[in-house]
Amino acid sequence: MSPSIRAAGVAGALLLAVAGTAPSSASASSPFLGSLNKIDVVSSTVPANGDVNPYGIAVVPHTVGELHAGSVLVSNFNAASNLQGTGTTIVQISPSGAQSLFAQIDGAQLPGACPGGIGLTTALTVLRSGWVVVGSLPTSDGSAATAQSGCLLVLDSHGRVRETISGPRINGPWDMTARDNGATAELFVTNVLNGTVAAGGAVVDRGTVVRIKLSGLESRNGRPHAGEPVVIASGFPEHSDPAALVIGPTGLAFNPRTDILYVADTVQNRIAAIPRALTRHQSAFTGKDVSIGGSLNQPLGLALGPNGDVLSVNAGDGNAVETSPSGTQVVTKLLEPAGAGTLFGLALAPRHTGLYFVDDGDNTLRILH
Repeated sequence: MSPSIRAAGVAGALLLAVAGTAPSSASASSPFLGSLNKIDVVSSTVPANGDVNPYGIAVVPHTVGELHAGSVLVSNFNAASNLQGTGTTIVQISPSGAQSLFAQIDGAQLPGACPGGIGLTTALTVLRSGWVVVGSLPTSDGSAATAQSGCLLVLDSHGRVRETISGPRINGPWDMTARDNGATAELFVTNVLNGTVAAGGAVVDRGTVVRIKLSGLESRNGRPHAGEPVVIASGFPEHSDPAALVIGPTGLAFNPRTDILYVADTVQNRIAAIPRALTRHQSAFTGKDVSIGGSLNQPLGLALGPNGDVLSVNAGDGNAVETSPSGTQVVTKLLEPAGAGTLFGLALAPRHTGLYFVDDGDNTLRILH
């Protein structure tokens, strides 16, 4: 366990004022990660076509079509060539480890625009109605120089792309979470290509988070309707990177009780909070500091613990970190002894029995339980 570390300045007090509540005593006395001690490999994430580099994770909430409740969807960022931004598949993995192909997306057979084609990112969510949304940040040769803006792809419960969401405010969708209301949903999406390619590796403060309302989700024969994206946060640092393709704002976790969206500010080793995430119509810029530095080492994937704490995994090492809403880093736990560059998406297991995460060092889905 790392020493307790507070966010810089008065961030903890500011966040309590925004949230309107203090951290629960359970958060202080019962860290979620502290109760989990065993790591098991659930399954390989490599489908028959050889796609590698698993990024996104989403747990299926209900059985609909080809989706099975309790199974895990995983998106692959690389094709068998191992070129980043060329992966086209989503696999479905049961709790017992049985793997099947949920979707293999053909960029030439899409119902709408997706500039650059297909390279499936960490942006992945599955809704109760059976719709699946995944982000695409494509390249032609695995390099940031050829990265294009991509899109969000909306798939039905049989793995067929029924809609694309693109436009000026969807530019390198990198991660995503959702507030699922049944007939409607609010998507929260990070974007990491605003000025990144042109900067040629230099840091630019143009990363964004957008909110998109999806409606018509209960229609089985129609297609969801996407509202105009609203920029709710902006100015996050981002840059291209030869190993990671691009580094910028990544993981998202939403707390519906407080209406706070947490953002992994990867470049600045920071967890940020965006208040009034569901209702704001203006940017909160880079939000309020929750916690900076300490055990945070290029945080990527985020999830909200059952106690309200923020769970994150690091790109800079093999650690997971649990951070309270007031900014205290309460637990640091080693997930991957191999170290940097292996951890991306994560998601709570049903009934909070563990934490799913992907390991792109050996292309597996694992569970900490």
